[in-house]
Formats: sequence, structure tokens, C-alpha cells
Amino acid sequence: MPYVVDFVNVSTEGLESSPVADALAGLRANEARYFRNKYEHVFTVGTAGEEVEAVERVARVLKEERDIVIVSPALEATRFEVDGVDWTYVFYESGLSINLLYTVADSGKRAVGFKLSDGMDVPDELSAFKFARQKSRLAGTIRGSYFVVKGEY
Repeated sequence: MPYVVDFVNVSTEGLESSPVADALAGLRANEARYFRNKYEHVFTVGTAGEEVEAVERVARVLKEERDIVIVSPALEATRFEVDGVDWTYVFYESGLSINLLYTVADSGKRAVGFKLSDGMDVPDELSAFKFARQKSRLAGTIRGSYFVVKGEY
């Protein structure tokens, strides 16, 4: 059953099997705070088993665009539309968070973003990417990268 991510009282609910559960929970809360502040959107997530379509969507785009297959199991996911943008998020056991930003209009932005939780190594399948660092009160140091989506999904 999907639930609202609380960015005030950060919880590791659903992420307990991750070796960096606290940092991943902070990263998830950081995303929830962003969407609440920027769009007044309530960020909810469900288990990967409940959100199979979202997990498969991200996996398909990664495979077709860059021949990337994420080895770590998906723990949670969500998909929603806000301000004409279709967002899909998947949170993985390794501490990785992937978001797919897909503007519904033909001329809009379309990209895949990767965020690495504090304390996790760069996964081998993402070793070709350079990661920039940003500090977060909720998540510590977040390392992020992205690529532009060229295909139609």
C-alpha cells in the first residue's frame, strides 16, 4: 500500500534491507521535501512489487537508451505527473535512486537522473558517469549524474 514519505521525521520504512538505509531514507525524504516545496505535491511510494510498472519503465529506458541494467534489487518506486511532467522514481537496495523525468509535451525535457546515497560506492554499471556532489541536510552528501533521453517512451 503506497504511503506518504515524511521529510520531517525521516524513517527507513521499506528500506531496511539496504546497507545504507539511513542515507537512502534521507535521500528519499529530500525528494519528498523538494516536491512539497516546489510543486505542493505529496510524495508517496509503494513497494517495488506494488509499483512493477514504474520499475519496469525505468529499466526499459535504461536498457534501450544506454544498455544499462541495474543489478541491485528495487525496494520502492513511484510514478506521478505534476505540471505536465511525468516523474518515475525507483529506490534500490544498494542506495541508488533513479528518476525519470519525462515532459508530456513533445518539446520538453526528458532525462534520467542518478543519485547515490552517502556511503555507497558507484555501481559498476554506472562507472562511465561523472558524479557531482551536493550537500543535503536530510541526506548528507548526495552524488548525482544524469543523461538526456532521446527516444519516445
